[in-house]
Amino acid sequence: MATTQTTGARPSAGPAEERRAVVTAARTVFAREGWRHTTVGAVADEAGLEPGTVEHFFKDKEQLLLSVLLDSAASVAAALTVIAEEHLGEVTDLERDLTALGRAWLSPLADFPEHFAVVRHLGAEITRLPGGVVEMWQTSGPRQAQRELARRLERLGDAGLLDIPDSNHAAGRFIQLVAGGVVQGSFHGALPLSDFETEALVATGVADFIRLFSPAAPR
Repeated sequence: MATTQTTGARPSAGPAEERRAVVTAARTVFAREGWRHTTVGAVADEAGLEPGTVEHFFKDKEQLLLSVLLDSAASVAAALTVIAEEHLGEVTDLERDLTALGRAWLSPLADFPEHFAVVRHLGAEITRLPGGVVEMWQTSGPRQAQRELARRLERLGDAGLLDIPDSNHAAGRFIQLVAGGVVQGSFHGALPLSDFETEALVATGVADFIRLFSPAAPR
C-alpha cells in the first residue's frame, strides 16, 4: 500500500493540477515546519508556484491546513477501510485474522509519513489551531475509519464470533487495544518499534479484545 507524494507543478499545469500541487506541497511543509512556522511563501516555493497562485486557491493558511488535513486524513481512512475488508471479509480463525488485521492497521504509519508528521506537529499546537479544524479532521479521518471497522466487526457479532452490542464502541476498543500501544510508543511512526515489540503489542491487544468481546465473557 505504498504511496508516492511529489511536489512541484508542471509548467503547463491547469488549475486542477496547480491546486493539487499546492495541497501536496503544503502537506510537505506542514510536516516539516508545523502549523505555526509554515508560511504561504514556503508552500509556494515547495510547489514551484507564485504566492499569488496559492492565495488564489486558498485565502489563508487556515484554509490551506484544513484542506491538507481533510485530503490526507480521508486517504488514510480509505486505506484502512480496504484493510478492514481484506482481513474481515471472511474470517476463518478469529484470533489469527484479527492479529493480521492489527498488523495491517498500523501500515499507514509507514505508508503516509507526511500525514503523521503533520499529526505530530498538531499534537503540540492543538490549542493554537483554527476553530473547527480538529473536529472536521477527526470526522473525515479517524472517526470514518472507526465507523468502517465497526461495520465489519458487526458482521462478526451477527455470526456469533463476538458479542458486540455496540459495534462503534467495539471498533474503538480494537483500535485502542491493538494499535494504540504501537502508535503511542512510536510517536505516530516517528520512531518505529522493532518487529518483536510490535508483534507483542498487537498479540496482547488482540487477546484482550477477544476476552472483552467473547460471547462467553461476563457482562
